[in-house]
Amino acid sequence: MKRVVFLVDMNAFFISCETTRRPDLAGVPAAVAGDPKKRSGIILAANYEARRYGVRTTMTVGEAKKLCPGITLVPPDHHFYEEKSRQVMQILSSYTPVIEQASIDEAWLDMTGCETLSGSPREAAQRIQDEIKDDLGLWCSIGISENKFLSKMAAEMKKPLGITELWARDVPGKLWPLNVGAMYGIGKKTTQLLEKLNIRTIGDLAAMDPAILSEKLGKMAFEIHQRANGIDDTPVTPHSPDEMKSIGRSTTLPRDITDLKEAKKVIMELSEDIAMSARRHRKKGRTVQITIKYSDFKTITRQTRVFPTNLARDIMQAGFRLLENNWNRFRPVRLLGISISGFEDDCSDQISLFDQQDTGRDRVKVEKLEIALDRIRQKYGPDKISRAALIRKEDK
Repeated sequence: MKRVVFLVDMNAFFISCETTRRPDLAGVPAAVAGDPKKRSGIILAANYEARRYGVRTTMTVGEAKKLCPGITLVPPDHHFYEEKSRQVMQILSSYTPVIEQASIDEAWLDMTGCETLSGSPREAAQRIQDEIKDDLGLWCSIGISENKFLSKMAAEMKKPLGITELWARDVPGKLWPLNVGAMYGIGKKTTQLLEKLNIRTIGDLAAMDPAILSEKLGKMAFEIHQRANGIDDTPVTPHSPDEMKSIGRSTTLPRDITDLKEAKKVIMELSEDIAMSARRHRKKGRTVQITIKYSDFKTITRQTRVFPTNLARDIMQAGFRLLENNWNRFRPVRLLGISISGFEDDCSDQISLFDQQDTGRDRVKVEKLEIALDRIRQKYGPDKISRAALIRKEDK
């Protein structure tokens, strides 16, 4: 089976996060700066409007203002960015359990074998990109390849909102012409050493005798020579033994709502999605949590314990109870989300003895039905079946 690896790279992450809660920043030059009040403050992230003026990360505030006098500077809020990062990773975890988070705004995904559920690599990448954009208001670029190095290089080739494939067969035409300094893992000092050896492109590096390279660069020579030839066997390795902490979905509503029935329909659709993902990853969760973001951008989360489950019915009913107990019809809602966590491995397709004793044959029937629905959705698409009976029930 051909290996498939994605690198998901969030575009201008810090300032993009700020724009989700400050719409006035959209379309104008803006940046997150270490301390905007000091001339010595550093630009931490600039949006693309500011970049057109030459503003770049690590530039001082003074330098940025000379290039772009009208730039809007925002102080950093790392707790907010960490929460946004968690939401991004939560979305990614619904596509594959094998995720290696490289930084707050970047992660590798091993998508090998996911074609049946997620479509072709490009289709899956488009779905991920659209979901992050629609649900979180954030942009990302995605590199697609058979290894981590090439997927990283691919992600850098088109920003913002790029989806780029770079397979081993593409290396001579797409990778080798690039300046050697553009290669992932090579800094300024190494670039200067390579240029002294008359190595100016990645193709030059790929063609270099490894023995000569080793004399000049030592231990790192073998690795960068392999990568220049498109070879990287390092696995996508989750940082935690338990790769998946939670599975969740959230959606920004097309308009603010105050009707509890409308909110329940949204929770129902999201519950179907995360239940299917939980079954795909053979996980059962004990905690259901809902997220409600109001029109004033204030957010609350509420959670409840459930018996270990990966059934949409159970997740949905827990979500309904949480909604009912926390709904305020006088506060318009902008975003709704639901997640399941506290996983235990579901290593068997059999219903547990506890489940049978607890709910009898009904639960067995529900689980078999939901597994059958999974197969239909996998074959014909996730939107082909909805819980019409439940929708009618809620509308009564």
